[in-house]
Amino acid sequence: MAKIIESTPRRMVLQSGSTTLTLDKDAGKAILQRKLMFWSLKPLEMALADVSEIALDAGVDRASGIEVCNTMLVSRAGAAWALSAADKKDAEATGAAIRDFLGLKA
Repeated sequence: MAKIIESTPRRMVLQSGSTTLTLDKDAGKAILQRKLMFWSLKPLEMALADVSEIALDAGVDRASGIEVCNTMLVSRAGAAWALSAADKKDAEATGAAIRDFLGLKA
């Protein structure tokens, strides 16, 4: 489940499992930090101006039949970052919070 760690008018930090997404208006960047087991992977950066859409990605896990949902940050170039969610309602709430922070329309 994605939870908001910090929320100010200039900065928002969300965490989902071992993934942290930082949206920083002062720096003009979105930074995605991930961990794999015990190792921190190289952070990914995207200019906030390049974020074109916040989308919901839903699919069904074939093995368990459980619906898997992610909140997606999509860039103008087509790159996408996924922030996992507990369920569809959580993904929608996270997406709405990010859209409000960035001033994007649904």
